[in-house]
Amino acid sequence: MGSVKGPLVADLEPGAPAPSSAADAVPPDEPGTPGPAPAGVRNEISGGTVYGAVVQARTIGTVTIQEATPAIVPGAPVPRTLPPVTRHFVDRDAVLAEVTRLLDEASPKGDADGTGDAGAPLVVVLWGPGGVGKTATALRLAAALRGRFGQGELYADLRGASATTAAAPSDVLSRFLRDLGVHRDWIPAEPDAQESTFRSVTADRRVLTVLDDAHSAAQVRPLLAASPGSLTIVTSRADLGRLVIEYGAHPIRLGPLRTPDAVGLLARLGGTGPGVEAVARRCGGMPLALCAIGARAAGRQQPDWELLEREMSTNGEDEAAPAPHGAATAGDAAPAASPDSAPSAAADPAAADAPPATTAEEPMRGAMDASYGHLSEAAARLFRLASLRPWRHLTPGAAAAAAGIAEDAAGSLLAELADARLLEDATGGEKAAETGPEGRADASGQVRHRLHDLWREYAQQRALTQDGIAGAAAAVRRMLLWYVRAAAAADACVLPGRWHLGPAYTRLAGRPAAYENGSSALTWLRDERENLAEAVRAAADHGLDDLTWQLCEAMWGLHLRLGFHQQWVATHRLGVEAAIRCAEECPEAEGRMRAQLGFAHLGLAEYGQARAQFAGAAAADRRAGHVRGEATAVESLGLLQLKQERWSDAAECFRTARRLARQVGDPRALALLEHHLGRAFQGMGRHEEAVVQLRHAQELLRALPDPYNEARVLMSLGRTLLDAGRAEEADEPLERAASVMAAEGSVVQQADLAELRADRAALAGDTAGESRHLRAALGFHERTGSPRTGAVRARLDQVESAARRRDAPSGRAGGKAGREVSGEGSGEVSEEG
Repeated sequence: MGSVKGPLVADLEPGAPAPSSAADAVPPDEPGTPGPAPAGVRNEISGGTVYGAVVQARTIGTVTIQEATPAIVPGAPVPRTLPPVTRHFVDRDAVLAEVTRLLDEASPKGDADGTGDAGAPLVVVLWGPGGVGKTATALRLAAALRGRFGQGELYADLRGASATTAAAPSDVLSRFLRDLGVHRDWIPAEPDAQESTFRSVTADRRVLTVLDDAHSAAQVRPLLAASPGSLTIVTSRADLGRLVIEYGAHPIRLGPLRTPDAVGLLARLGGTGPGVEAVARRCGGMPLALCAIGARAAGRQQPDWELLEREMSTNGEDEAAPAPHGAATAGDAAPAASPDSAPSAAADPAAADAPPATTAEEPMRGAMDASYGHLSEAAARLFRLASLRPWRHLTPGAAAAAAGIAEDAAGSLLAELADARLLEDATGGEKAAETGPEGRADASGQVRHRLHDLWREYAQQRALTQDGIAGAAAAVRRMLLWYVRAAAAADACVLPGRWHLGPAYTRLAGRPAAYENGSSALTWLRDERENLAEAVRAAADHGLDDLTWQLCEAMWGLHLRLGFHQQWVATHRLGVEAAIRCAEECPEAEGRMRAQLGFAHLGLAEYGQARAQFAGAAAADRRAGHVRGEATAVESLGLLQLKQERWSDAAECFRTARRLARQVGDPRALALLEHHLGRAFQGMGRHEEAVVQLRHAQELLRALPDPYNEARVLMSLGRTLLDAGRAEEADEPLERAASVMAAEGSVVQQADLAELRADRAALAGDTAGESRHLRAALGFHERTGSPRTGAVRARLDQVESAARRRDAPSGRAGGKAGREVSGEGSGEVSEEG
């Protein structure tokens, strides 16, 4: 089954996620225990102002300087990512009054405009059973209070119906940071670092956050803005009592609507008439059921509420499809307490006046049966078969695959389901938020719909009854196969130069590209990211090992470009397990999966686990006789060693990978390996060997051609020549690299180049040139909100101040050109940025 095509390369560097956390500093003595300074050692700095980081010690080993929190990209818009509020909303005035009172008490008087000092952040938890209208209430509250929060509004659907579907806080934080204006390259991969960055970025911003459908307090905790005067509204089926204990959250229980309000909602949707109150009571005051029945009535010129009530009564006695277990009974609006539960501080007064149960059945049951019973046969079948997994959203293509019909037909049926209020429109909302301020990529342009958890459970029960286990399993497999092929087509456009594994890529041979460019392909992968992760879980649950690892393979470009490391680790662990079981059909799969999992751990700075996976990948590929895969795995291990500054070990890995790559005959892989080897020589201080190695890599890349990677080699060559004391020779490669990176629009690389050229000018005593290049570097860093911005600005100020003092009649030169390490002994400063 295995198929391999394309050149060999572990594409870590070009466009890879920004480096995450650096290696730990190695102290000379006991960790974190400073001792008295030895006699004769002065703890001072002389000679002027020092810009950037300063390390002082008697003896210094390898030290990593942690830069400041990333800055906001200039011109980034204030985030306004709340979804639109429904027009059909009644009651809950008491909830709005309660939250307004709490907000007034938490904020100083005169601070209602969202500026100035404020008190502690406020957390409100709206909790109650599924279908009671928690999301609509939260969004209505947010819309009413948004005038107080001029510095940002954030929204996230936490998908907390179960632990399996719950969104990872790390993924939400990554999106929040993009929404707030942090450039993608400066968002850390580690969850703790993301949380710290979020706290820092929002420290002086009064923001309104809606965290919808939370599963637990642990999921919510990292997402709470700590800035004074901020408001976080959380919705959940549990009261999340841990938030009450730890953060003073205010839980407010939402119950079913009172009968007059339920009648009012039906009247807004479909008009009034005899029997409308009986229908409202049949719905148990649950807004989800009321909206579904109201949509039925709205489709008629004169709704017959009495007929609807009789249908609900008849359908409610049908035991074929019991009501979803998450729905509330009329007599018990609150679900069972969770481990997070705590006594409620407030309750919706409507809950005390909920309509009594008219039968022993769930009040949602009759409304759901009545709405489902009026669907066309084709729409009902698609509804059942497309709902068998907790997909983040449904698109016409995926739904068509589930039902085994044409995509155009599926689009029409999805519209019918949306008109019946069984689906929600998900085309806007968080999709816009996912793009972030720097997300200029073309939108994928697909219509998306979302299914409420209770409707999904109902559809699943109907599918098992009407389609059987075999029919349901076949629908899931069709949908997974569609996702494999669609993701592979997008991935092939994101990374067209890499080698691929699996039949999904083989079938692409000779076909035109599915997307105009890699950017639009990456947009599709990003928008479908959560569905792709669910597809991996579904394939694993159904024992479809071949599809499990192929889905992971098709997500390589997504994760390499955009990160999402927590999801990456979770999916690719399943991929490794599936690949091991597929050893007879495709022996190359295990090594591929292990190598990709290793990169996920590398991005999280989990170096031990990364090393284990890379070594396991090399061993698996060696057993399989897969030379191409073994070369990639050994190269990946070398990149890990390079990141850890284990220069000799890295060089040995690159030599081994080069020997293997020569057997495959891949010129691009060989060129990149020569570059890696040159960097290892540079790190060892073997500058002359590094120069020879890098010039050879440059020649190989020029012959391909590959301008971007050739420019990266020229940057490494320029740095090495500066370190070797051959500064004049560095001018030409640095100038050429700057020209290419400008043409490529690589702002981050242009910033690094400008700093290198400033270093070159400083060595030549060219103060004007140093200032010119530093100003250029500062401009590039400010455009991306780079953590290097502060250090470069300080250096520029120091250089220009020194020039002014020197030019003044009585001026004296002073200052230092570079990051300074002072104290007795020698040391090394390594900066990640």
